[in-house]
Amino acid sequence: MLEKWRTKRCSHQIGAIVEQKARRWLQQRGLQLIASNYHCTAGEIDIIMRDDTHLVFVEVRYRSKNSFGDGLESVDARKQNKLHKAAACYLFENAALNFLPCRFDVMAARPDNHTGLHWTWIKDAFTT
Repeated sequence: MLEKWRTKRCSHQIGAIVEQKARRWLQQRGLQLIASNYHCTAGEIDIIMRDDTHLVFVEVRYRSKNSFGDGLESVDARKQNKLHKAAACYLFENAALNFLPCRFDVMAARPDNHTGLHWTWIKDAFTT
């Protein structure tokens, strides 16, 4: 589906499209969008949502091929550490949300010939 746009210079555009689709997919499952593409000196968080009683920090990964592993495998300890630090920055800047327990989810997308994208959603993928 997205392969026709696949060039190095278009990687950010593909990422933005996949993140937009991930937001919609999660919203269809009842999560409420709080922020997208949050940036701070510690890093970036793709999507921040609320799932009933939890504040959810979502990392979105897309792999057109499994040559370098799937999207889930790419969220290694180094990436998890960056996400933790970015989440801490977000909570510092948004103290009104500090009362909510936090969760880190990973959304991995890969091409699916029938529906466009196949999603794997790992709730509470790693701990703080």
